[in-house]
Amino acid sequence: MFSKGQIIFALIFFIVFVIAIGWAYAKDKHGNKAFFKGSYKILIFIVFVFFLLFGLVKMKNLLF
Repeated sequence: MFSKGQIIFALIFFIVFVIAIGWAYAKDKHGNKAFFKGSYKILIFIVFVFFLLFGLVKMKNLLF
C-alpha cells in the first residue's frame, strides 16, 4: 500500500498545509470584510437560480 516514508510525508504535508491555510486566513480576515461586503446576496441569488432550474427540470419530467 504506502511505505512508511510516504505516510510520514503525507502527515507532515497535511500539518504544514493546515497551518499555512490558517495563517493566510488570519492575515486576510480584516480585509475580507471590506472586499466581500454584500457577497451573501450573490450566494443567495446562485442558490435561488439552482432551485429554479431544479424545479423546471422536475416540472419538465412531470409534463413530458
